[in-house]
Amino acid sequence: MAEPISAAVLTLTRSVKMESRDFIKLTRKILDDESVVRERAADGVVDLLNSYSPAQASTLAVLLSAVAADEEKNSTLEAELHAILELMSTGHVDLDHVAQLREIRLEEISAELRGYVTDLLEG
Repeated sequence: MAEPISAAVLTLTRSVKMESRDFIKLTRKILDDESVVRERAADGVVDLLNSYSPAQASTLAVLLSAVAADEEKNSTLEAELHAILELMSTGHVDLDHVAQLREIRLEEISAELRGYVTDLLEG
């Protein structure tokens, strides 16, 4: 007969979900006026990828695509697009969640970023 799994082992193997207050802090940074703050926030989204509930992942993708649609700084846009791509890999983000990426004027961004946007919109 197999031994029961201890509570400590179960705690270690479960994904730690992001608490509401931390999620709100992150979303505020994503929406910050300063591009450097938005860029760090987008990088932070990737670092915490396994911490989001399905609703949090899709909400982050919506917010990131909205700010990306109006982003002026290439390095920040790249970080936002990368975060969206990683969020899509969770299976909780659909093309509808990133529809605002269609607002990006592709002719105004680098070929590399253009490819990123195209790949994201093609799913």
